[in-house]
Amino acid sequence: MTEAFSQFPKVRPHLPKEIEEIYATHYKSNREGGTAAASLSQRLEAWMHKKVAADVAARPQSGKSTLEIGAGTLNQLQYEPDVGIYDIIEPFKELYSGSPQLPRIRSIYTDIAEVPADRRYDRITSVATFEHILNLPEVVARAALLLAPGGTLRTAIPSEGTVLWTLGWKLTTGLEFRMKYGLDYGQLMRHEHVNQAREIREVLAYFFDDVDGACFGVANALSLYQFYSCSRPNIDKCRAYLARQGKVVRAA
Repeated sequence: MTEAFSQFPKVRPHLPKEIEEIYATHYKSNREGGTAAASLSQRLEAWMHKKVAADVAARPQSGKSTLEIGAGTLNQLQYEPDVGIYDIIEPFKELYSGSPQLPRIRSIYTDIAEVPADRRYDRITSVATFEHILNLPEVVARAALLLAPGGTLRTAIPSEGTVLWTLGWKLTTGLEFRMKYGLDYGQLMRHEHVNQAREIREVLAYFFDDVDGACFGVANALSLYQFYSCSRPNIDKCRAYLARQGKVVRAA
């Protein structure tokens, strides 16, 4: 299985200048549901947010600690009860700056390598993030080492690489993007979504002994989104992988 990780870390495809010039404005507008297509996407994406929060939304428990990877605009917090410590990893301050949810955040990191090795979390979450990460196996291995005993990694992703997902964005956001800018949204998608859903599943299954999944569709191959709850991390595999990558992780 480790041979399959030879494609990591990925290299992000270059963006044409004309898309690069509008990238930041479009990205934030898309995350905030600023267009008709983005608003529709957000309503559909609610499935991912709800699945990730289902473990605490139904049964809030005080004292739970959460680390969210790729918190963006902090939109996941509207689905999460205020039950305990909430830390985030987000490299783009512009996305969460001014959010009314900021007072709920204890610590903000720009990279998972910044999280102290002795920190432990009951939950590590991510929503529509893992498809963007160039060094995904490293991030998942580090996340697994940060879980408290009995903790879970809960992640939801678009079904990137499947026919239904591709058709979905081409007929909504892609069409709107071409009409507004006269540009190919596919170039932006290839720049952003460097990992396919299949690759993400493989990484999760390698580092965790228990991986339970669900999909928003008929099956993974015919779905818009997928959700995974991962428990029982294989600590030896995590440490061995990071060591092979030359990453030093202090024992906690």
